[in-house]
Amino acid sequence: MSTSRTLETSRVSKREFVQRFARRGGISVPAAQTAYNAMIDELLDLVGRGNTVTLTNFGKFYPQTHKGHRVQFAKGEGDAEVNDYTVLKFSATREVNRRVKVND
Repeated sequence: MSTSRTLETSRVSKREFVQRFARRGGISVPAAQTAYNAMIDELLDLVGRGNTVTLTNFGKFYPQTHKGHRVQFAKGEGDAEVNDYTVLKFSATREVNRRVKVND
């Protein structure tokens, strides 16, 4: 894993993120992987039950429900419908948004 390669690309893989997280936290990669998996699983379980998860000084994760609708240009024959669905949303705090600086 090369830091310069990471900084030049627009995507960081889960594997690379966990490795960087481990290095920054001074913990082993397996410990970081366990923590990452536990955090994601807990976040999805809580939001999946309709909760809002607020991480102080970071932001909040919450479910957003959308109504189903008819698909206007469906592939195949006949009309198609999309059922009601819920998506995961994230809203960063102002401070976090200020800290995000993308260098062009």
